[in-house]
Formats: sequence, structure tokens, C-alpha cells
Amino acid sequence: MSINLFDLTGKVALVTGATHGLGMAMAKGLGHAGATIVINGASSKGKLDEAVSEYKSEGLKAFGYLFDVTNEAQVIENITKIENEVGAIDILFNNAGIIKRTPLENMEVSDFEQVLKVDLVSPFIMSKHVIKGMISRREGKIINICSMMSELGRNTVGAYAAAKGGLKMLTKNMATEWSKHNVQVNGIGPGYFATTQTEPIRVDGHPFNDFIINRTPAARWGNPEDLQGAAIFLASKASDFVSGQVVYVDGGILATIGKPANED
Repeated sequence: MSINLFDLTGKVALVTGATHGLGMAMAKGLGHAGATIVINGASSKGKLDEAVSEYKSEGLKAFGYLFDVTNEAQVIENITKIENEVGAIDILFNNAGIIKRTPLENMEVSDFEQVLKVDLVSPFIMSKHVIKGMISRREGKIINICSMMSELGRNTVGAYAAAKGGLKMLTKNMATEWSKHNVQVNGIGPGYFATTQTEPIRVDGHPFNDFIINRTPAARWGNPEDLQGAAIFLASKASDFVSGQVVYVDGGILATIGKPANED
């Protein structure tokens, strides 16, 4: 019985921005738990097709759809396509996001607005048009990918922190409105992970690498696969009475103010 709680066989999971990185890692976890994976990308069909091929190379059932998650007309069109061609969407991961590293006093309003549009408005658009089917079936899971910046600020990421802080509260309000329909809405807040983007700085002696290892109680960067357990839990029956929560997968960073400089 306990094993079946985490079984996603027969479920259709839509994961936005899952052509690479942490989104791909989470989507693969869902696929290996039995789900049919539908990934979204917006950059190019070639990149989308390449990602779908990678999923299939691991024996996963995967489909790709190219559309802009900030464009409501495209979202409506493609959700309809997915439901007609693949099946009803049981699980939605709002993972697509961007970051622009600029001090707030130097940031263009258009750049600030773009970050909020992708990181905060698009989860609203996606959820708005997926939830209707979930409500009619009285079952569904929505997982918003938040961040440690949902809780903390950091230099040069003001727009991102504003969006991710807003996404945390949007998650809570979605849960408030939709839990009565047996739809659970939660978030995942990743810490610092070993990805291709962070590879150049993950070397001994690099100041930021040393900072992360010293600041993280687990004393290491996260591996992308470390997110899969939380993703499967929140997508499965195991979390049927969990809603409005953000699970931080951060090696303990948010649990501590950090190690003093004179402490071993």
C-alpha cells in the first residue's frame, strides 16, 4: 500500500520549461514513477525534440509542445491539444522561469516586468486553464517551482525574489480556493544545485563554491536527482492531504543563519 501511494502510472504530467536542468530532472523522476511526461519549451523546436529524445532514451513516455507560457492564447491552444492528443492533465509543474541579475537601482522597468511575467504571471495563466479540467474530475496536483528567494533576498535578484515571493503566496491562495475540489497545490523551493550552468564556479577555491559549501549544513551542492523525491511526493496520492506548502530542498540552508567564520 505504501509503495502504491507514490505510483504515478496512468497519470499525465505537464512540466513547463523541462527541456533541460532541474525541470528535466524532476520530469524524469515523474516518468520513472510511471507518469506520461509532457514537456513545454519556448526557445526552438529542435531543442524541444532533442529533449523529448533524451526522455525516450531512458524508456519514458514523453511528448513535447512548443509554446510561450506567458501567452494566454498559446496556452489555451496547447492545453487543448495536449488533452486531445495525450490525455487529461493530472499533474502540472509550473517550472519555467528566468532571472536577470541587475541591481534594482539600475534595472529597467521592462526587465523587472519580464521576470514577473515569466516567473509569476505564467504560473497563474497555466493553472487557470488546467484547473478547470481538474475541478471537473475532482482530482489534480499543481506544483509551483518556488525558490529560496521566496524567503530570502540577495544582491542583484530583486525582481526574481519579488516574483518567487509572490509565487509562494499565489501557491497558498490557489490551495485556499481549490483544495475543496480535491486539487492539491504546493511548491518546491530548490537550493543551490550542480547543473551545467553552475559547473564553472563549482571548483575548489572559487569564492562562491566555498560560500555555498560552507553555508549549506549538508556541506555540498544539491544533485538534480535530489529534487525527484519531493516532486514525486507532491505529484502522488502520498500528498493528498498536503496543500499550500512549499517544500525547500536546500540541504538545510534555510534552517540556519550560517556557520561563523571561526567555526570548524
